[in-house]
Amino acid sequence: MLKAQAPIRNNSYTDFILTGFSGPKEWRQLLFIPFFLMFFISVAANSALMCVIGSHRTLHSPMYLLISALAFVDLSVMIFCVPSMLLSLLLNWNHISLLGCLVQMFFVHIAGAFQSTILLWMALDRYFAICTPLHYNEHMAFSAFLKFFIVPVLRNTILISAVVGLAGTLPYCQSNEIDHCYCEHMALVTLACGPIYVNNAVGLITAFCIPAVDFILIITSYVKIFVSVFKSGKSSQKALSTCITHIIVISMSLFFALTSFLSYRIKNTISPNSRTAISITYLLVPGCFNPIIYGIRTKEIRQQVMKKIVKRGRGVVGVMQ
Repeated sequence: MLKAQAPIRNNSYTDFILTGFSGPKEWRQLLFIPFFLMFFISVAANSALMCVIGSHRTLHSPMYLLISALAFVDLSVMIFCVPSMLLSLLLNWNHISLLGCLVQMFFVHIAGAFQSTILLWMALDRYFAICTPLHYNEHMAFSAFLKFFIVPVLRNTILISAVVGLAGTLPYCQSNEIDHCYCEHMALVTLACGPIYVNNAVGLITAFCIPAVDFILIITSYVKIFVSVFKSGKSSQKALSTCITHIIVISMSLFFALTSFLSYRIKNTISPNSRTAISITYLLVPGCFNPIIYGIRTKEIRQQVMKKIVKRGRGVVGVMQ
C-alpha cells in the first residue's frame, strides 16, 4: 500500500508575525516597563552626549568625534528596533511585511557591525596617542585615517547587504511566525522552505569578519598600549582602568552577540525566550552603558556636562529670584 504524500506548499509568505517572548499578555506587558526604561535612558543619554560634543569645539578631536559616532549608532539601533518591540509587548502590534522585515534587519545588523568597528577605531586612536604620541596628528589626519576608514566601511556594507539580500531571495512557506521581537537574520531564515546552507555560510563569514576580527584587533591594540605604558615607567593606573573597562564591555557584547548568533546553528537547550532575551541584551545594554563608559567617565566631557548643569542651575535660581 502506497503512503500518502504530504502536500507541497509552494506559497511564500509576505507578511509575518513577531512572536518573541511568548506567554500570557499580562507577562508581556510587564516586560514593557524595563525595556521602555532602557530605551528612554539610552535615547536621552546618547542624544545628550552628541549635543555636548557637537556644541563644544574643544571636543572636536578624533576621540570625541568617535564617541559621538558611537552614540549615534547606539541611538540608531534603538530607533530601528525598540519602538516596534514596545508596541508588540504593550498592544500586541506584531505584524511586519517581508520588505519591512528585511529593511529592519539591514539597519539593525549594520548598526551592530559599526558598533564594533567604531570601538576598533577608538582603540586605534588610543594606540596612536599613547604608543606613538609624536606622530599622533600625522596618523589621525583625515587623509591618513581614510585607510582605516574605507576598508571596514566597505566590509560592513558588503557583508551585511549580502546577508540581507540572500535572505530576501528565499521562499518562506514553513510558517509566518518569527520567534523573535525583531527581524533577526536566522530567526527569519529558519522559516524558509528551501536550502539555507549558503545563508548559514555567509552569516558565519560575516560574524567572523566583523565582530570577531574587530575584537582581535582591539585586544591587540590594548596589549600594545599596556606594554608601552609599563615600559615608559609612567603612571599606568588611568590607562589600565580605561582599557580594562573597555575590554570588559567589548567582551560581554561579543559574548552575547555570538551566543545569540550560534544558538540557531548548533544543537542546544536554549529556550526561544532565553534566545530572544540574549539578543535584546546585546542590542539594548550597550546603548545604556556606552554613554557612561565612553562619555561621562571621560574627564573633558564630564567637565562640559557639569558646566551645563551649573549654568542651568544658576539660570533657574535667577528666575526664581
